[in-house]
Amino acid sequence: MHRPQWIAILCTAALVASFSVAFGQAQEPAPPQSSTAPTSQAPAAAPSKPAKKKYSHANDFLVRGTVFTDKALSFPGVQLRVRRVGEKKFRWESYTNSRGEFAVRVPQGSNYEMVIRAKGFAEQTRTIDAKTGGNEESMVFRMQPTAGGKG
Repeated sequence: MHRPQWIAILCTAALVASFSVAFGQAQEPAPPQSSTAPTSQAPAAAPSKPAKKKYSHANDFLVRGTVFTDKALSFPGVQLRVRRVGEKKFRWESYTNSRGEFAVRVPQGSNYEMVIRAKGFAEQTRTIDAKTGGNEESMVFRMQPTAGGKG
């Protein structure tokens, strides 16, 4: 046989061997439970800390809407920031898409304040009541240029 054929055969054999080893490890049976332990023994004591629950967005409140310019055109790239009423720190931030639309999910049960801003336009603030009613609110913003004009 020629040298390149031997190299191909050896490489194929090495590849098959590595797959069989990996497959064999993945298919190992679980170790058997020892039958010498008495069955009347209580299970291991639970840890003192309760398990942390993973947050589910199933019951979130959806705030969605559209932002328009003063000429009634869709306004992409507008910054949206949301915080709970009475807090200083904004906890959620997003931007409008190419069609001027946005959607932000917040936990239900609080009142929120949404601030939108874009360069050259006056900042707008709206309050969102996520305590009662459905689980969604739609908004429409029409941005107004600042007194100094765009810039």
